[in-house]
Amino acid sequence: MIKKQVFGTHEWADETANCINGCKHDCKYCYSKEMAIRFKRKTPENWKEEEIRYAQLRKNFAKHSGTYMFPSSHDIHPEHLEENIIFLKNLLKSGNKVLIVTKPHIKCIKRICSEFINYKNNILFRFTIGSSNSQTLKFWEPGAPDFNERLESVKYAYNANFQTSISCEPMLDNKIEDLIKIMLPFVTDAIWLGKANFLLRRLKMNGINDFETIKKAIQLIEWQKDDNILILYKKYKHNPKIKWKESIKKIVGIELPLVKGLDV
Repeated sequence: MIKKQVFGTHEWADETANCINGCKHDCKYCYSKEMAIRFKRKTPENWKEEEIRYAQLRKNFAKHSGTYMFPSSHDIHPEHLEENIIFLKNLLKSGNKVLIVTKPHIKCIKRICSEFINYKNNILFRFTIGSSNSQTLKFWEPGAPDFNERLESVKYAYNANFQTSISCEPMLDNKIEDLIKIMLPFVTDAIWLGKANFLLRRLKMNGINDFETIKKAIQLIEWQKDDNILILYKKYKHNPKIKWKESIKKIVGIELPLVKGLDV
C-alpha cells in the first residue's frame, strides 16, 4: 500500500482538536472559513460569530501516542478564554502532547502559562506571525492582535520556560528576514515558513472581492514565486531553527513526509 504524502496541519500533528465553530479573528485567507462555507456550516457573514461546542467541553480525552494540534479551526482570545482553558485542561490531564497554535493575545498567553505551568513539558506554543508590520497583519487578519502584542506573547512564554515556535504561514510580505531576526532569540523550537496557499480561491469563497485585497493578493503571489522562494531557502537552509511547510518543500526539493505529525 502506497502511503500518501502529508501536508497542512498533519505536518505538525496527527490529531486536531477544537471547541468552537467560527473565529472572531476573521482572517481574509482563512482555510477553515473556506471549508465551513463550502460545506454550508457557516456563511461569509456569520463566520466571525463564534459558537461554543459545549459537547466538546465535556469530552474526556484518553492518552494519545501522538500530538494534538489545538486549535486548528478557530483561535484563542479573551472573549472565550475560559472555554478554551476547560478544553485544554481536558486534553492535557491525560498526559497528551499539545501543540497550541494561536495568533496570541497576551492576556490569554499569561493565563495559559499560569494555568498549565505543571504541563509545560507537554505544551509547544506555535505563534502565528506572518509579518513584523502591524498594518500588514491588520489588513489580512482584521480581528487578531498587532505585532507588538504577538511579540510580547512570544517573549512571555519564552521567559516562562515554555517551548516556543513560530508559524509564518502564510508569509504576508516580502520582508520575512526582518521577522526571523526579531523572533529567533525567543524561539526554542523552530520558525516555520509557508506560502499563502490557494489565496485567490480562498478570498473568493470567503466573500472577499474588493479591489485593494485582490491587488495585494496578486502582489503576494508574485512575491512568492519559485525564484524568490529559492533565494529565501538558500539563505536559511542550513539554519536548524528554520523549517519549511509543504508549499515550500515542493519548490526546493524536500521530500514530503509520509507519516502524520513527524514534522512537529
